[in-house]
This record gives sequence, C-alpha cells and structure tokens, in this order.
Amino acid sequence: MSSASDQQQLDHGIADSESTSEDTTFPITQNPTTTPSNKSGALPCPSTDNTLNPTPSLHALLLLSDSALPLGSFAFSSGLESYLAHHKPLAPGTSPLTSFHTFLDLSIASLARTALPYVLAAYRRPEDIITLDNDFDASTPCTVARRASIAQGRALLSVWQRSFKPPATITSSSSSSSSSSSSSSFSSITNDNNEKNSASSTTALQTFSALLKLPSPSPSLHSNPHPRPNGHFAPLWSLISRSMALPLQQTAYIFLFNHARSVLSAAVRAGVMGPYQAQGILASAGLRERIAGCVEREWEREVEEAGQVCPVVDLWGGRHEVLYSRIFNS
Repeated sequence: MSSASDQQQLDHGIADSESTSEDTTFPITQNPTTTPSNKSGALPCPSTDNTLNPTPSLHALLLLSDSALPLGSFAFSSGLESYLAHHKPLAPGTSPLTSFHTFLDLSIASLARTALPYVLAAYRRPEDIITLDNDFDASTPCTVARRASIAQGRALLSVWQRSFKPPATITSSSSSSSSSSSSSSFSSITNDNNEKNSASSTTALQTFSALLKLPSPSPSLHSNPHPRPNGHFAPLWSLISRSMALPLQQTAYIFLFNHARSVLSAAVRAGVMGPYQAQGILASAGLRERIAGCVEREWEREVEEAGQVCPVVDLWGGRHEVLYSRIFNS
C-alpha cells in the first residue's frame, strides 16, 4: 500500500511541474522587420539595398593612403636623422619625445608652406603641371630635399603608369553607374568625380611622362616650349589624385598625413620611440587638427607666395649627407 501511495504522489508531482512550466513558457515571436530573407538566418548584404555603395573617391583614398604604396619614402627621414645627430646631447629637462614633437611640428609647417601650394595649384590647373614642376624645382634650395622629392615623384608616376592608369583605375563610366544609386550623403565627396577631370588629368600625366622619358641632351628640347620636367612629388601627387577622383581637400590632407606617417616611421627605426607610441601620435586629435589647420591656412595661397618658413629644416636636411654614419638615404 505504501509503495502504491508513493507512486501516486510522484505522478501528481510530475503533472504539477509540467503544468507550471507550460504556464511560464513565453511564445517565441518573430519581428517581421528583422526576419532574415534567406535560409541561413543572415541579414541581406547592405550593398543590395543601397545602404553601402563605395564611391571611386573612397577607393582611391584607401589606395593612396596605403603605407605599402611603393614610393620609397621609407628610405628617407625628411631631415629627422640629421636633427637627432645635431641635438646630442639634449638640453637639460628635454626628453627625446619632446624634442621629436618639436621637429614634427616644424617639418609639417615647412612642408605645408613650401609644397602644399603646388599641390593645390596642380589640382586646379592640371595643364600647368610642367611649369609648376619647374617652379617647384627652382624654389627648392636644399639639394637633399630636392633629390628625395624627385625620387618619390618618379616612383609615384611609375605606380600610376603600371597600376592606376586607365583602364586599370576606376573610370568615370563606372562612377556614373554607381552614383545613380548612391545616397545623397555621398554628394559632397563626388563633386570632383567627373569625366572631364579624369580625362584632363590623364592627358597631362601622359604628356609629362613622355617629356620625362626624353634623353637629357636632346636637340628636340631646343624647339620644345616646355622645360624638361624633373618629376617632383608634390605636383604629381596632386595630379594623380585628381585623375583618381579624389577631392581636393582630401588630396591635400593625405599629402600631409603621409608625410607625418613617414617621419614617425623614421623615428621608430631611429630608436626615438616604439611602434605603439608612434601609432598613438598618428591617431591623436592633436595631429589631426594640426594637419587640418595647415590645409585651411594654405587653401588660397598661390605658388608665388610659397616659401620656407622654417629655414633650419633645410639646414638639417642639407647636412644629412655629411654625417659620419647614417641609416637613411640623402
């Protein structure tokens, strides 16, 4: 009797537990606005509903800001190695990091006043690229800086010819098909992306490249109204950015940003700081505001007003080739 009574009590307990669990179970409902449209349960790709539509200028921005762009800038220190050699020992109370920040500020200010006006002018007047290149060469008294500018400029032109030149680069035909479906938020980015800009920039680059390939002493140069180009980095950077539909403001910003990144890279290899510290400076709001301020100040400056505001930067760069030992090219 006792075992039968115990079995009945156990059955009643199980039944009560099942009824309680059924009362507390919440039904699973699906939100019709978030229901996946495929069997795998994944949401549709944003590009299929026009939420994400990369523009040619965004693609060019990623290409030209890539540190792996083969320009050879890693071989130059922009005067940093000479600056470090001429500041040994440091003044009392001055740390190596503080001294480096002084050099970085002066280097950015110097580049912004000497080279940025040529970047802006070449973008606005691509047909004057040969004249601007010649004027930039005449206004660069530092031999070391001149050699570095020509080496990087010709390397950039070679990259454009082998990799970015149409049809390898994004053409305006593809941009017109994408712009028809893009949202209005990209309208400010794509103002300069049109067929006329790309065609005129490509034509100017082809002419420049053809003149650059001429032999140095050539009889044809005497009948050529244009001087033989040198291939300086600043005007060529602007023209290639224009041909790839990068807006002018971003072209100027990336020009200074890449310079700051090269100086920081040189500082890491020279033992001034570690890689994490360098990335922290590169990502800082202070550097971003400094570069943006330089672009704003030089926005309307003509090339006739360009000039060196930090002569000591040229002195440091010029004395680099007389150092007893060095790890960077002169």
